[in-house]
Amino acid sequence: MRILAVSDEESPALWDYYIPGRLKEYDLIIGCGDLNSKYLEFLATMGRAPVVYVPGNHDVRYTQEPPEGCDCIDGHFVTFNGIRILGLGGCRKYHPGPYQVTERQMRRKIRRLAVQLWLHRGVDIVVTHAPPEGVGDGEDPAHWGFEALLKLIDRWHPTYLLHGHVHANYGDFIREREYHGTRVVNVWERYAFDMPEGTYKPKDYCQVKYKTRQKKHDDDDY
Repeated sequence: MRILAVSDEESPALWDYYIPGRLKEYDLIIGCGDLNSKYLEFLATMGRAPVVYVPGNHDVRYTQEPPEGCDCIDGHFVTFNGIRILGLGGCRKYHPGPYQVTERQMRRKIRRLAVQLWLHRGVDIVVTHAPPEGVGDGEDPAHWGFEALLKLIDRWHPTYLLHGHVHANYGDFIREREYHGTRVVNVWERYAFDMPEGTYKPKDYCQVKYKTRQKKHDDDDY
């Protein structure tokens, strides 16, 4: 299965200079935050693949105008063609605003998904906006990563953790890192990869299947 991940900066080749058919090879498109909602809508319209995404810290407009035709998987466990996917949007809280969470709040988001992780015996792809602490994050508080993501990897060993937030023009850019057997990828702009279809087969093939529909808590993360 061919997957396209995008984040932080709209790819001119996929939008401004798009050529019909350029997206036809992808079976799933994943957004890791800080993208124009119209861009995600365009990818959903022009491609043949479902588009799933988590919000980034600059996606304030999503609260009023979320990308149409796309699935927000923030705080959800979903499956697609047997692949288990976990969505954890936002970044470390550095000033007031939506889609920013403290370390404690990120731990709580992950705990709420513990039952689904256990029932499905783990996760294949973790989709985040911010990176794990010390694995591709930045030195300034706005770009610090989450320790909770390290613990998630240590416990469940996903094949991939896909994130954005740290741009290629911030300094020495490393696209891929390895942490305890998990490939941690900064998908800034775009990143394509192949992955075998999973063993957990939903009844409706080629559809994003939600395994969580969580109630909003008064003290919720955003």
